[in-house]
This record gives sequence, structure tokens and C-alpha cells, in this order.
Amino acid sequence: MSSEENKAIVRRYVEVYNKQNLELADNFVAPDYVDPDYPQLQGLEALKQMMNMFYKAFPDFHETIEDIIAEGDKVWVLFTYTGTHKGEWLGLAPTGKKIKCKAIDIYRVVDGKIVEGRRIPTPDLAFFKQLGIVEYTKIGKKLFPEDAK
Repeated sequence: MSSEENKAIVRRYVEVYNKQNLELADNFVAPDYVDPDYPQLQGLEALKQMMNMFYKAFPDFHETIEDIIAEGDKVWVLFTYTGTHKGEWLGLAPTGKKIKCKAIDIYRVVDGKIVEGRRIPTPDLAFFKQLGIVEYTKIGKKLFPEDAK
């Protein structure tokens, strides 16, 4: 498949993700999907379970593609993702706070299906700071005044 076709597959997958219609994920993700960085995310069903947990924690979760680049079987996507923490996530009780973070996903597409995915998130500190879980120290507020609000 061409790089443009692979980008189109990833775009359609992101639409499925944003609509929270996991039945359609079968059209874009291989059953033997892997994430080399997360051993618990091996297989399409494990990916769906993780996505469902995230939807419960952030029911209005949405990813916006900022940039997308493809070469060969790889597709790199720069996202901004948003959501409101309304359900438990990783043992954290709902805070009701909104998040807005960036991430880069790298997908490998073979025969029209995503067979591998990796996420490079913004530092987790930014995510947890937005939830009100962590707070900058006095020095941190001096170093990052725009973030310390």
C-alpha cells in the first residue's frame, strides 16, 4: 500500500476512536496488533479493553490530528487530545478536570491494517498536573511560570 493509503487508514481509525465505535476498529486494526512498549496491549481485544477503560474515565475524549507523515509502512501522527476526567483512571478518583495534551503515535500498517502502534506522550507530569494531582514546587513555578497557573 502507498504512504497516502496508510495515512488514510490511520485517519479512519482515529475517527473510529473518536466516535467510540470499537466494533469498527476491526476494519483497521489487525487481530494480532502489538504495542512493543506495553506488554499488556497485545492483540486487538486488549487494545479495545484499554480504550473502553479510557472512555469510562474520559467520556468526551477526542484526538485531533495536528500533523501526519508516512513513509513505507510507518505513519507518524502528532495529536492534541482532550477530555474531562469523569471516571476512575489508574486508581485516581474522578476530578472533573479537563485535560489537553499532545502525543505522537507511530503506527505500522501492513495489508491495510494497523499491526503495531506506539504512543510517545507528553510528559506524564503535564497530564497529572492538569488533573490537579501534582503541583509545581516553588522552584518549578519559577522555571515554568506559564505552566504553574
